[in-house]
Amino acid sequence: MMLWLWSQSWVVLLLISLTVVGSAQNSGKYSRDDFPSDFVFGAGTSAYQVEGATAEDGRSPSSWDTFCHQGQMPDKSTGDLAADQYHKYKEDVKLMSDIGLEGYRFSISWSRLLPNGRGAVNPKGLEYYNNLINELIKHGVAPYVTIFHFDFPQVLEDEYGGWLSPNIVEDFTAYADVCFREFGDRVSYWTTINEPNVMAITSYDLGAFPPQRCSPQFGIFNCSGGNSSVEPYTVMHHILLAHASAAALYREKYQVKQKGWIGLNVYTFWCDPVTNTTADVKASQRAMDFLVGWAFHPLIFGDYPMIMKTTVGSRLPSFSKRESELVKGSADFIGMNHYFSIYVKDNPSNLSTGLPDFNGDMAIKFSVSRDDTPSDPFVPSSSTFAPTGLRNLLEYVKNYYGNPPVIIQENGYGERGNETLNDTVRIDYLDGYIGSMIDPIRNGSNVRGYFVWSFLDVFELLGGYHTRFGLVQVDFNDKELKRRLKLSAQWFSNFLKKKSSRIETQIKAIYHPL
Repeated sequence: MMLWLWSQSWVVLLLISLTVVGSAQNSGKYSRDDFPSDFVFGAGTSAYQVEGATAEDGRSPSSWDTFCHQGQMPDKSTGDLAADQYHKYKEDVKLMSDIGLEGYRFSISWSRLLPNGRGAVNPKGLEYYNNLINELIKHGVAPYVTIFHFDFPQVLEDEYGGWLSPNIVEDFTAYADVCFREFGDRVSYWTTINEPNVMAITSYDLGAFPPQRCSPQFGIFNCSGGNSSVEPYTVMHHILLAHASAAALYREKYQVKQKGWIGLNVYTFWCDPVTNTTADVKASQRAMDFLVGWAFHPLIFGDYPMIMKTTVGSRLPSFSKRESELVKGSADFIGMNHYFSIYVKDNPSNLSTGLPDFNGDMAIKFSVSRDDTPSDPFVPSSSTFAPTGLRNLLEYVKNYYGNPPVIIQENGYGERGNETLNDTVRIDYLDGYIGSMIDPIRNGSNVRGYFVWSFLDVFELLGGYHTRFGLVQVDFNDKELKRRLKLSAQWFSNFLKKKSSRIETQIKAIYHPL
């Protein structure tokens, strides 16, 4: 998924349209051979966004089912059908193989596998994920599995408030245990939780995602309850403890035999100061600590960034000595989702507005261009999408966090209402961002893989079916949900198969299926 922070209203929005980006230095001048042979290229989706079949074969409702069925989507759409991968997974895996994908990142629906949130395993859910994993392996596509991707079981939300309760640590660990036990003999890469920083802010500060909790002055929608000054920090704390608990279980019970890796996924920005003043430079580092370090710091150092501890104070939960030891080093790799960069300006007035929310605590003003004059809040300036942001981010993680193994688990280009197959702008975007990784890799960055978001056009969170990120087009107006490869899929396939990666070759090509 993709977000951005609208600088005037501090509202986190789904980015439903992108603009053409500038090319990176290595754009169009590289090949698959410029990357290590064990570097994995793939594409991804998530369960609620792609599977459909939400009321079939014993699956119980998730928080996103509740949210959508209450009419909260701008277009009143739901993920009830989505791309129907539940029934069309064989066709989709064949397309992955045709394109040449080396890995497929997908998530497991907690509500499908454990309809009660805990306890008995749903045999139909177990059968589906076994079939999907086996089909991927049969076609030479490695499964990269995310255990939780936003779709929390509604039954546990109703029982104890979900991620707000410390009870979640035990239940999530038990759910992860089922995944490791049932699928771990064929899955080598596990991501416990997707974008916890996004979930904490959008669901518990702004109320834009389920369960829509917020303080009234900060909410995008009318929240039924919540505390934007406290709950985002509480939720993130519980997420980190749940991740660490599941990772500890995996390492103790499964890792030696299954020989897999386990990590956490983080939504990452690159933050540039608007000016070179000391205040703005410090503000850009503060933004990196709040937005990226909120998860990275505990995983690497066992505690939150000092600037967060001093600013947020008692509203920021503390790790006990045991918890710190459990969280520190709990990720064999860190998944990074990255789409664009932002500009940052110091804004100390935010700290004088009474009890602030997460954004207020940062005391920062975000903008999408240096002059802060975007023409439309949904269409940021193209300057923010410079692929150099990913290059800078990889260098930053190497130098600031000791060069942990990282995987770019989401990067992609979305177009609002554009159903074209001749998606040359997406090719330009992907070409720039893939090329931007070459210099960091040559400089020793420990980046292990790159996954396009998304493999298919999917149900985009808050963007519904009007925003398309897929390499493969899905005709949502066709009852068969016909799939057709876009030009970007052909370009990516040529790159993966060590053919031409030059953009101009693809732009001049007439689209034809592989």
